[in-house]
Amino acid sequence: MSLCDYGPLMIDVEGLTLSKTERELLSYRCIGGLILFKRNFESTEQLSALVSEIRAVKPNILISVDHEGGRVQRFREGFTRIPPMAVLGSRYESAPDEALQLAHDIGWLFASELLAFDIDFSFAPVLDRDYGISEVIGDRAFSGNPDSIIKLSSALIAGMNEAGMASTGKHYPGHGAVAADSHLDLPIDNRTRKEIVEQDLDIFVKVFANSLQAVMPAHVVYPQVDNQPAGFSRVWLQEILRDEIGFDGVIFSDDLAMAGAEFAGSFVARADAALDAGCDMVLVCNNRTGALEVANYLEKKEHLAPSTRLRSMKGAAPASLSFDALQSNQRWLDTRSRLSALN
Repeated sequence: MSLCDYGPLMIDVEGLTLSKTERELLSYRCIGGLILFKRNFESTEQLSALVSEIRAVKPNILISVDHEGGRVQRFREGFTRIPPMAVLGSRYESAPDEALQLAHDIGWLFASELLAFDIDFSFAPVLDRDYGISEVIGDRAFSGNPDSIIKLSSALIAGMNEAGMASTGKHYPGHGAVAADSHLDLPIDNRTRKEIVEQDLDIFVKVFANSLQAVMPAHVVYPQVDNQPAGFSRVWLQEILRDEIGFDGVIFSDDLAMAGAEFAGSFVARADAALDAGCDMVLVCNNRTGALEVANYLEKKEHLAPSTRLRSMKGAAPASLSFDALQSNQRWLDTRSRLSALN
């Protein structure tokens, strides 16, 4: 495996610094990604030191975070507070041009802030529709209107890409029509394939055309299409996403420690099932025992074939980018001021 290749496993770390055990674990060839959480952040200075520690062990590892805005923004102090995307959806109804420009600038701003700390990407944007059913989605969604979601998310992605960050649309093919939270349960969506396509999947298809680099499937079963949750389904990932739609970007699993993944069995069985279905990288978070089981299993595989698609997720910020420099950038100052008025 070369320095340009990324192993298929993404894990997390427990604290503000790396332990000796975590340094050893990160050196595994099968580990190509790391996701940071709120518990890994205390200050911008500490975050910078932690990322440097991680890079010292594995320079090219993909470092990610959930930084959508609203209730899903892991880093707060020192970072710009990003509103929930539903705020943009509401603004779009009365002032569409303003909302689209703001979405673009928000994408550029949060991507620039993360890239300044050498964090490659955020798992964003959420492309689910808000049907008023799913509390776990709720105001994370731009809107209940497909056209609003497509236009606002595409503007946000353009801003992220301008800054040098790849985007990840979630939760394919749509999580908003079920009440159950896949962190705690395995949701079942009984709509027909035609209904799912027309009501949710078409959003993803149209955003794919606007440079979406990756997707994260939902831990949701759509039994009218397949009896496997989307992230474990060759029907959803291979037949529909790859073959019919023609998407050639990265597929990340959702966290395999979530209740929605338990049906597949052990952590090793979950990882095997997700990779076999077509995921390029699987996430095992908030369960060190599970992460170790998967890492030790994958590490022993003689023919571990990393996905070359993952290279597209590497951050591409200008070499001159720093957080200090960003804070004197007029566009950053203007966008931050507009956001302060929204929060």
